[in-house]
Amino acid sequence: MLAEIFATLFDVIVPLSLPVIAGVLLSRFGRLEIKPLLNFTLYYITPFLIFDTLMESRLSREDVYLTLAYSLLNLILLAVVANLLGKLLKLPANDIAGLTLISSFTNAVNYGIPLTLLAFGQLGLEKASVFIVMQMVMMHTLGIFFAARSHFTIKNALKSVFALPAIYAVLLAMVLRTFDLTLPGGLSTGVSMIAEAYPPIVLAVLGAQMANVKTESITRNTRITFWTGMGMRLLIAPLIALLCLHLLKIEGVMFSTLLVLSCMPVAINAGILAEKFDASPKVLTTTILWTTLLSFFILPVLIVLVK
Repeated sequence: MLAEIFATLFDVIVPLSLPVIAGVLLSRFGRLEIKPLLNFTLYYITPFLIFDTLMESRLSREDVYLTLAYSLLNLILLAVVANLLGKLLKLPANDIAGLTLISSFTNAVNYGIPLTLLAFGQLGLEKASVFIVMQMVMMHTLGIFFAARSHFTIKNALKSVFALPAIYAVLLAMVLRTFDLTLPGGLSTGVSMIAEAYPPIVLAVLGAQMANVKTESITRNTRITFWTGMGMRLLIAPLIALLCLHLLKIEGVMFSTLLVLSCMPVAINAGILAEKFDASPKVLTTTILWTTLLSFFILPVLIVLVK
């Protein structure tokens, strides 16, 4: 069984590692600039990915409602605990924003989709689709609010949310689904083609971020935020996920997929948002790196337990 798990993870990790390595090499030798790629990702590819995923998902209403309830409850509890810890430790506002991003959002898209498909099959991926969509939607709505409020007023943070096209992609998809409408074939193909460009680009951005994270000095607050974030993502987040699943009485394949996706490493987009809005980006990038590396050892055990 262990050999099968390692083989499955190898099939996932190797293809995902290629764009990360490309990003590292381009940053080191090609002088790759991260800022333009961040804008390209947030303003162009992300809304197409969200729209395409919302239009393609097919689940029962009960599954949708349960997953929506779980996603919101889990996010609220994680954000509340992260903010309480940040204030208890007397962290500055930008570090609290970064800690909230670390705690609240997982890499359910780039890492989670292939892992779920290989570990739980097509049924598992279908059960996970609403949670994955919710992670994307909340990342580009509430996630932007969490990141932007570190140096904006609440009013300006809300303006930052609605200045991005991702929110309008969600609204358009909801209207089309409500009235049972679809895009013409050519438009649908074009949207899907753009959406498919999302994983390699954001993984390359991650690689470029990793290439620039090692040589900077580390302050006391940075160390505190980093270790608190690691504890939140690796220890507290799984416990909160189990509590939410128990309260909502979620069982079976949905229980397994939601738990695994809730225990994934920190979301790559959390680092992108932290970089864009100065929400402790160095801590975010370092935490993404270490939670991703540790996930190669933690997730095989978790998958065995839930299966």
